[in-house]
Amino acid sequence: MAYKEIVTKAVLGKGKKFFKNNYTITPEAKPTTVLGCWIINHNFRGFKTGNKIGVDGSYDVNIWYSYEGDSKTTVVNKKIEYNDLFNIRLKDTADLSSDTDIIVRTLKQPNCTKVNITEDGSINFDIEKELGVEMVGEKKMKIAIEEDEEPWDVIEDEVDDEVLNSIDEEVNPDYIEENTEK
Repeated sequence: MAYKEIVTKAVLGKGKKFFKNNYTITPEAKPTTVLGCWIINHNFRGFKTGNKIGVDGSYDVNIWYSYEGDSKTTVVNKKIEYNDLFNIRLKDTADLSSDTDIIVRTLKQPNCTKVNITEDGSINFDIEKELGVEMVGEKKMKIAIEEDEEPWDVIEDEVDDEVLNSIDEEVNPDYIEENTEK
């Protein structure tokens, strides 16, 4: 059996990481009740830094709250930026000297899991997210090849002379003329 070497893109290493972070925001008016918290505009990009993968990202947190004894409402927002590092386990003998692509996926979108109002009027909240990262690069592989070309299969028509003759006998050559005279 003969072998050839090919170069292809392959996943050199991957991993996922769960994050839970606590933040505080101080609105202009002292809140009475938190009515809702939602996260929008989650953006991120990955990059290689040595044998680690870094992810720079940001998202906007919007907190809807009431104030003045629950008589008025407003929304306060905060842009949160993050820089996370991942230690990934490399597969086999990955060559990190070549060009690599970093793929980052959100496995769990940022979500507000806990919100409370502190005594000084600040809003304290927890955000959870889970990110997955993959390092993709060139990998050299040996594959077994067959030098002999496989023979071509002969395709037999399932129609024989008897079927063709019966079709010829059943065809009415005056069919169109008979139907247009009516």
